[in-house]
Amino acid sequence: MNLNDISDNPGSSKPRMRVGRGIGSGKGKTCGRGVKGQKARTGVAIKGFEGGQMPLHRRLPKRGFTPPHQTDYNEINLGRIQAAVDAGKLSKDAPITVESLIGAGLCSKPRDGVKILGMGEIGAALVFEVAAASKSAIAAIEKLGGSVKLLNAGSAEA
Repeated sequence: MNLNDISDNPGSSKPRMRVGRGIGSGKGKTCGRGVKGQKARTGVAIKGFEGGQMPLHRRLPKRGFTPPHQTDYNEINLGRIQAAVDAGKLSKDAPITVESLIGAGLCSKPRDGVKILGMGEIGAALVFEVAAASKSAIAAIEKLGGSVKLLNAGSAEA
């Protein structure tokens, strides 16, 4: 057996249909496209066209707005940080940063930084280096002798 002896099984492939070659061929005149109108032409895309009726995507109201320069923080409460310290995932001595929180599994990716929120209790003086913190979180941390260094100036919020 040689390579030039190999062929498809009989009937496994059809020859292509040549359209527009006379009415005797069965695919002449309109070439299987039906008759007249926009859909009989090439390059027509009428997605969403409803026959002149106002399309659904134009009948529904526009809604919402995404501010282009919005900050997207990882928001973490003090209670979750204390739980991670108790479990040994965070060190009491090293400053708590985005990288240490990702390593501890408290957040998955850096985004625009971390914002500390005041829910929960902390039991030790911890040092934070974060993008933002709420006023209640800062008060709770400083009450125990810890400190908060804000990496973005003016990021303390209520």
